[in-house]
Amino acid sequence: MKFDEQGLIPAVICDAETNEVLMVGYMNAESFQRTLDTGLATFWSRSRQKYWVKGETSGHVQQVKWVRLDCDGDCLLLGVKQTGAACHLGYRSCFFRQEQEGEWVVCQEKVFDPEEKYGR
Repeated sequence: MKFDEQGLIPAVICDAETNEVLMVGYMNAESFQRTLDTGLATFWSRSRQKYWVKGETSGHVQQVKWVRLDCDGDCLLLGVKQTGAACHLGYRSCFFRQEQEGEWVVCQEKVFDPEEKYGR
């Protein structure tokens, strides 16, 4: 795997059965190994500078079913079984907006209310 100058590699997360793209996160060597060891998607938070397991706060975990590496070795693709929603804004996927005639339109229903879950 080819990590960038900060020691990170992007990881595209998709539903293992439907291939729906759920989110994108970043991993370093340690979070990648933790993911393999636990079977739960684990990332490096660039903003908080710490490891985080997807769903550790919300309960919306991602059980990793398979891992692939792209042809250049600089991007991961993880197939997961998603519990609940992947998006912290309450949608199943972080890609819940669609371009329509120059506008970004919400094209998914919310799975949960983030204010109830996170208090924000």
